[in-house]
Amino acid sequence: MAELELCIPYKSKACQVGVVATAALMPLWGIAIPFFLGLLTSQIIQNPHQIPAIVAFALIIALIAIPAFAIVLAAIFEDDLIVVSREGIAFPLRMLPNLAFKRERSWHDLKFATLSSADSGKGSTDRLLGLNFGNGGSVVLKLKDMERTDLEQMLLAIEIWGENCNRPQDLIEFQNDLQNDNLGLTAISYTKMWEEELSRRFSNTSFIPLKPGTTLQNGRLAVIRQLAFGGLSAIYLVQLKGSELVVLKEAVIPGNSDKASREKAQEMFEREAKLLVKLSHPYIARVLDHFRENERHYLLLEYIRGQDLRQLVSQKGPQSQQEVVQWGIQIADILSYLHSQSPAIIHRDLTPDNLVLGHDHKPVLIDFGAANEFVGTATGTLVGKQAYIAPEQLRGKACPSSDIYAMGGTLFYLLTGQDPEALMVSHPRDINQDIDEDLNRLVAQCMSMEVADRPENPDRIKESLEAIAARIGTASPAAVPSTESA
Repeated sequence: MAELELCIPYKSKACQVGVVATAALMPLWGIAIPFFLGLLTSQIIQNPHQIPAIVAFALIIALIAIPAFAIVLAAIFEDDLIVVSREGIAFPLRMLPNLAFKRERSWHDLKFATLSSADSGKGSTDRLLGLNFGNGGSVVLKLKDMERTDLEQMLLAIEIWGENCNRPQDLIEFQNDLQNDNLGLTAISYTKMWEEELSRRFSNTSFIPLKPGTTLQNGRLAVIRQLAFGGLSAIYLVQLKGSELVVLKEAVIPGNSDKASREKAQEMFEREAKLLVKLSHPYIARVLDHFRENERHYLLLEYIRGQDLRQLVSQKGPQSQQEVVQWGIQIADILSYLHSQSPAIIHRDLTPDNLVLGHDHKPVLIDFGAANEFVGTATGTLVGKQAYIAPEQLRGKACPSSDIYAMGGTLFYLLTGQDPEALMVSHPRDINQDIDEDLNRLVAQCMSMEVADRPENPDRIKESLEAIAARIGTASPAAVPSTESA
């Protein structure tokens, strides 16, 4: 996670009505009243004895107070964010009276979190989350006024940081059910991107993951919960030094592998992990550390909050050419940086699943192939998503151009909503005839079977995409036929 702060929109109906009302009345308090105030002031200056002084004073105060009061009300109604950080929770201004006029409350002060129901007056009930603070004050939040994924993160923050908070069993069960439900939504569950990423990669084998509460590195890392596990790897949400949330990726070599395979896998993992730790790029999730403990190997990764591109397409369908071209330029920049390292770093697993939209709506690369190569070498099995794997990579001869092949497959998916056919040159125009010819040609070229037929490097792809972007400009997005998302 790049920064430990979550801004949760809390859009109550009363707040929305207030925003609309203050906006509708703006011509009155923002224009008419200041105009009359100017007329009144001018009249008093020109005829000081025409209006009694006390009346004039009262009118001026009233005409000043009304716009000021309206501005304050507008600010209160428009403030609809609950800000959650590792320091505590900050609530919207309108909740101040219930909080003893202490807007920011620390986790240490949070004593109780409760779940209840109330009649909404329309034949249905509202689920309510109550937060009670030791230094006075409490708030009651309607769950329907928050997005489910935001609520999931808020409850997780209370679980992790609210050490003094008493959570009844019904709230704990609700939180677990909410997380499970979010895994089935088309909208993003923040743990889902890791769970899906793992499940698409590893087959089921005998593997016992770490339990919540387990500590590593002499207590430096504490496992909060499993995000996913399966095959020979697991992914955990962990706390670093008792505060920062990070992701821990675990890989295990099976005990029945021969000594030579184990040594080769260990060497590969450690060598590549050391290279990854040195990377510094604004759109690559940082690999914070790597270590070995109890015959297991670990990568410690930055926790990026956001929606991956596969989930985005699953939810909203194929994306516009303009959007895909801009993302392609960003992806080409990422690959250019990786391939420029000495030695060149080959990602090996560039897919829509491993690209998450960051806060600025640009794709961030969240995972690397180090552990995958490590596991694949030890077991002799293919690890990865075959539709995005270049022929030479399938033969165990991955090279920088293999990432270009995967990038072509990713662009194909974003444009069509369908995974490309494995080991085939894919043309997005076969799915949607409105896709630009040059863009179609570039995607197909990236997915050429022979390395020599693909673009020479990511910089060439970027140049082509920039030329396409300059030509298609802000034209209307291509109409996309109705198809099921892959």
